[in-house]
Amino acid sequence: MQDKVEERSLVNVYNRLFKDGYKHDFKVSKEGKLCSMDEKESFGPEQVRIVDHYRFEGESNPDDMSILYAVETTTGLKGTISNSYGPYADENVDTFLKQVEDLGKNLDKNDK
Repeated sequence: MQDKVEERSLVNVYNRLFKDGYKHDFKVSKEGKLCSMDEKESFGPEQVRIVDHYRFEGESNPDDMSILYAVETTTGLKGTISNSYGPYADENVDTFLKQVEDLGKNLDKNDK
């Protein structure tokens, strides 16, 4: 993946990830699972890996911050999910991604 410093725009990063095969847009359901937008497939935290993430801050307003995650599922689906920071953040997305992140840390410890 290219140097994150060079990629200032959410659209530019999203387009590059799409070209790299991250073609699915994901959301977190009310049940706390990662779902494809058509809701045909859903995944628990143990079935998802965060490949990378990109933070963006609004040019004129620091409250206008977001983060884009590149994720991959155990079935091979690759895609993205985004969220805001602060009071506009979606708590379901935060909770789900924190669980994925914590599972990844536990796996790293077991690999050593």
